[in-house]
Amino acid sequence: MKVIVLIAPALLALAGCATVQPWEKGKLARPEMTFGGDKLETRYADHVYTSREAAAGGAGVGGGGCGCN
Repeated sequence: MKVIVLIAPALLALAGCATVQPWEKGKLARPEMTFGGDKLETRYADHVYTSREAAAGGAGVGGGGCGCN
């Protein structure tokens, strides 16, 4: 019984692996498939986030807390 409990999650995890064929890569390269595909939408989402959090920045290059960036 313990063996089944250990093997079942491993088989489920392996079922999610897929190989992308060369002719399918064009679909994955579309702008709508990226996280930041629409520049205007990303800018608007950043504006809403900074308005709600009452803080600016955090989406760019990070630096230390000592002011030495």
